[in-house]
Amino acid sequence: MQLDRRHFIASLGGAAAVKLMSHEARAEALETYMSLQLNTPATPARKFPTAAQIETQIETRHYRRGVGSAFLVTSADSKVKKLEPMPAKPNLHDFFRLRFGQFSNHVFQSANRALKTGMSEEVILACLLHDTVQVLMKTDHGWWGADLYAPYVPERTAFAIRYHQALRFYADTKNGYEYPDLYRSMFGEDYVPGPHIEAAYKYAKDHKWYMDSRMVTVNDLYAFEPGVVVTIEPFADVIGRHFKNPKEGLGNDNSPVAHMWRTIATPDNPL
Repeated sequence: MQLDRRHFIASLGGAAAVKLMSHEARAEALETYMSLQLNTPATPARKFPTAAQIETQIETRHYRRGVGSAFLVTSADSKVKKLEPMPAKPNLHDFFRLRFGQFSNHVFQSANRALKTGMSEEVILACLLHDTVQVLMKTDHGWWGADLYAPYVPERTAFAIRYHQALRFYADTKNGYEYPDLYRSMFGEDYVPGPHIEAAYKYAKDHKWYMDSRMVTVNDLYAFEPGVVVTIEPFADVIGRHFKNPKEGLGNDNSPVAHMWRTIATPDNPL
């Protein structure tokens, strides 16, 4: 039997998870994997759209894909819901509770996976925060997210958030990251990332904190498990040690990004 080594490692949760397994556990997992392959019928190769075909879809939608999820719903005939007001001095927990709902379980799963595989607290925090800015903006969300959190988190956490976006487009099989089929569907099978993504990747891969950002991509890709619900409680201590909630409340502290927090807090304001 021909073994797809990359698929096998990915099925175990990536290279980081495999490193934590004993030799006996790895052997047993391999035997189980090969047994399952024998009993799995062959499926035809999945067909992905081209970048040009994705381009032709733009004028079929009434919204742009890059807009933050707090500002629209994409389901036909659906309406946005009235949001509960934020507290007068909101902290990070309040934003998770009242504004980050669409992404919270995914980032909780991601941070939980980082916690269980022995990542540093800076990486765990980066996993906890990495996609939350998509309530505001999806395009270049690595940069938007790093800017949103930079005044409040360790520098290496902001680095990991910023560069995880670029690293997602480049496989690193040695460290358990495959280029996801989701991107072939979303961008087209022949999609080539923009020059700023290529430049960011080249910069990050030679940086001393490369693995911090790479581990965000690993713990991001495998954190979409249906039926698995994680809460913020396991990360309360990490947040307490590494996130600087301003006493005035996020959005009220006159930081360079306070306006971004206010926009997330009040997305129904017309001006």
